[in-house]
Amino acid sequence: MSKGNILIVDDNKSILSALEIFLTPEFQIVTTLTNPNQIPTELRRKEYNIVLLDMNFNAGINSGNEGIYWLGRIKETNPEISVVMITAYGDIELTVKALKLGATDFFLKPWDNNKLLATLKSALQLSLSKKEVSQLKEKEKGLKTEINREPKNIVGSSPQLVQMMTMVQKVARTDANVLITGENGTGKELIAHEIHRLSARSREVLVSVDMGAITETLFESELFGHVKGAFTDARESRSGKFEIADKGSLFLDEIGNLSFHLQSKLLAAIQNRQISKVGSNQNIPIDIRLICATNKNLESMVHEGLFREDLLYRINTIQIEVPPLRERGADILVLAEFFLRKYATKYNKPNLKINQQAQDKLLNYAWPGNIRELQHTIEKAVILSEGNALKSEDFFMRPSVNEKVTESDLTLEEMEKRMISFSIGKNNGNLSAVAEQLGISRQTLYNKMKKFGI
Repeated sequence: MSKGNILIVDDNKSILSALEIFLTPEFQIVTTLTNPNQIPTELRRKEYNIVLLDMNFNAGINSGNEGIYWLGRIKETNPEISVVMITAYGDIELTVKALKLGATDFFLKPWDNNKLLATLKSALQLSLSKKEVSQLKEKEKGLKTEINREPKNIVGSSPQLVQMMTMVQKVARTDANVLITGENGTGKELIAHEIHRLSARSREVLVSVDMGAITETLFESELFGHVKGAFTDARESRSGKFEIADKGSLFLDEIGNLSFHLQSKLLAAIQNRQISKVGSNQNIPIDIRLICATNKNLESMVHEGLFREDLLYRINTIQIEVPPLRERGADILVLAEFFLRKYATKYNKPNLKINQQAQDKLLNYAWPGNIRELQHTIEKAVILSEGNALKSEDFFMRPSVNEKVTESDLTLEEMEKRMISFSIGKNNGNLSAVAEQLGISRQTLYNKMKKFGI
């Protein structure tokens, strides 16, 4: 069992010295105070399990009210701390009052060393048990939030998706750190959930953190947690995402948005496999499977001095690239149908279909916003639709963006790669049909697929 930390508060310096000499071999930290007004500052500065508290601090006053006051203050801000009261003037009524307000025990001066030590050891066990229960309750709150997230599906059967999912299945069986890369809206979070679902940690929780949405001032509190009173708005202790994810998986989305000076704090937690809450010096071991995602080129950021190279090595034991929607061919229509059914049900339009002309329009659009853009486009079309058929004019695209992506920004090789990928998806992987559609031989098609890594 931990030796624990004890704070002794008494206005008699001789008593403090005697107790410090007696208890130092028995506790990890023994701190003494003569002025009770210093108690709040000391409890914020260091984590204590026990406070041994005198009842009277002003000469000539033996009512015990000062001790009762400070007992209430301690239990209000630090309910897990065991408070043992000690006084030269005691009566039954005062003892009962102290115990009702949360005191663990009550001792009269002079004391018996053996009895006092036994009481303090019991108080330590009680404090540790309360702390464990409190941590479990904090973690339960976080777990409920994470567990109640809406489950999502991975939809599609294109060769690009199948190839990526094969890699996902291999990686999921290990505990290796994974970096998921890809454009915005491609479904990187879904891949993270799938890795967790297929892993040995699937019975535990996957905790997701949007690194781009966390302000720098709240970074440590959000990821590592804080103790009550650590800062102005810390009205209660809170577990951070690392602690909530213990034994499970932690997904850090938009990792490329983390500022350079905060990257070192994240690296330390990942490297040491332990964290300490804001306002606490106690190290908490953590056992997580780390999954990160970004739409940025982290290697380029390393060269530009914007991302730590040692952090990059830590997070990308395995890298998985999620293909953009424009390279997934017929998956566009599969996803469109999936979202159509979802929003047709939501908006009570059960008989909706997408006509052929509209399907062609969906297939020929480059989808710079990927699956997220497709989802919003389908929802908008369902809301504004009249009748049972969604027509081409029901879908509002961004032609200028499409034109820019498909022509201005692409080299000849990139356009060729896109045409082949699109044709493979459209023909459901039938390479003979793909070669015929493109007007090339199967051997030429194989060569080009090998060249482009398709």
